[in-house]
Amino acid sequence: MKDWLSTSAADLGRAIASGEIDPVALTQTYLDAIDAHPLRDRIYARVTHDRALAEAKAAAARAQSGHRLSPLDGVPISWKDLFDSAGVATEAGSALLKNRIPDTDAVVLANATAMGLVCLGKTHMSELAFSGLGYNPVTATPPSVNDPDSVAGGSSSGAAASVAFGLAAGAIGSDTGGSVRIPAAWNDLVGLKTTSGRVTLEGIVPLCLRFDTVGPLARTVEDAALLLAAVEGRKAADLRGASLKGKRIAMLQTSAMDDVRDEPMAAYEGAIEKIAQAGAVIEPLHVPELKDAMALTGVVYTTEAYGLWRDVIEANPDLMFAEILERFRLGKAVSGPDYVAAWAKLETCRMAYDQATAGFDFVVCPTAPILPPNLERLNSDHDYYVTENLLSLRNTRIANLMGIASLTIPTGVPSCGIQLMTPPDTEEQLLRLGAAVETALS
Repeated sequence: MKDWLSTSAADLGRAIASGEIDPVALTQTYLDAIDAHPLRDRIYARVTHDRALAEAKAAAARAQSGHRLSPLDGVPISWKDLFDSAGVATEAGSALLKNRIPDTDAVVLANATAMGLVCLGKTHMSELAFSGLGYNPVTATPPSVNDPDSVAGGSSSGAAASVAFGLAAGAIGSDTGGSVRIPAAWNDLVGLKTTSGRVTLEGIVPLCLRFDTVGPLARTVEDAALLLAAVEGRKAADLRGASLKGKRIAMLQTSAMDDVRDEPMAAYEGAIEKIAQAGAVIEPLHVPELKDAMALTGVVYTTEAYGLWRDVIEANPDLMFAEILERFRLGKAVSGPDYVAAWAKLETCRMAYDQATAGFDFVVCPTAPILPPNLERLNSDHDYYVTENLLSLRNTRIANLMGIASLTIPTGVPSCGIQLMTPPDTEEQLLRLGAAVETALS
C-alpha cells in the first residue's frame, strides 16, 4: 500500500477500474499517511477525513457495479485553501479570512466531486496567493521536497508539497503569476497554467480576476490532463502518439534567460539537448515587446489586487504578513488613467508576441531562474525576500501577461523545471506536446 503514495493518479484510477485497488483502502492509506507525517501541519490547513471516506465508499460501490464516473473516480486529491468547500473553512492563507466557512463548494470542486474524485482536504498557501515563494508566517510554510530548509514555492505551496511528499495523488491550485508552475517545478512535478477564462473561478477567493486561473499539480502530464478534465467535468485530452519529431520550437531569449543561475541553466540546456535528439527543430527567439510587458506588472497586478482587497485589508492591516501587505499597497498609488493605459499597452505587447511566435509549435524557457530560497534567510533578510520573490515569478509571469497556456515539466534535475508555452485555449495541444517532452526527458 505504501507504493500507492507514489503511484500516478492515472495508474491508481486504472487499478481501481480493474479491481486491484479498493478506493476506501486507498483513501485510508492517504489519510493515515497525512496524519502520521511530521510535516502534516505545514502542508495541510485542514484534512477532511469524513468527506474523503464517504466519497471513497461511494466510489467503491460504483467500481463494483461497473459505473465509474471518470478515469479518476475514487482517486484522492488535495485542494488549495482558496477553493470554497461547503462547511469547511476556506481562509486563503490569511488571518483576514479566519473562520470563513462557505455554504457551497467552488464549482471546480463540485465538478471534480461529480467525476468521482475524493477530497482529502485543503492545503496551505501564500497569503491571499500574492507571492511566488510560498513563505507564510501567518499560517504555515510548506517545505520543498528536495530541501526541508527551503520554501516550496507559491502560492500553491501546500498543493505541491502534498503531492511531492506522497500525501495526495494530485492537487488543484491556482496560477495568477506562476503559482502552479513555480511550486510544481521546485517539487519535481508537472504543473499546468490554463488560459485565463477557460476554467470557472466561481467559488474561488480571488487575487486578480483578469489573471487568476485554475490548474493541476501532478506527477505526470497524463495526470494533469485527467485533473483538468475533472475540474471542467469533461473528457481528457488524448495524449496517445504524441511526438516531437519535426516540431518547431522557440527558445525564448528575451527576459527569460536573464540572471538564470547555474543549476537551472544546466538543467535547461540538458533538456533542450534531449528535445532536439527527439527530432524537434529548435531556434532562438527574441520578442523585444516582452520587456515592455514585464515593466507593466506592478501596475496591472497590484492595482487590481488592491482594488479587490482594499476595504478588507485596511480594516485590519496588522493581521497581514508585512511583505504581502506592502505588495498589495503598491496598487494604492496607481491612477485610473495609468491602469487603463497599462492594459492598452499590454494588449499591444500581446499582439506582438502572438505574431512573433505564430510559426512555432511551442515556446520554451526555464520555469524558474532560481532554486527554492532558504526559509530562515527569507525571514530575516528583507532585500533577499524581495529579490527572490521577483525572480521566482519572472519567467512564469510571461505566460500570464501574454494570456497564454503554459506547462512546467521536471527535467530530472531536482527543483528545475522546463516551461512550455502555447497560444490561448490550446491546452489539449499543449498537453500532447508536454507528453512528448516528458518522454524525451525521461
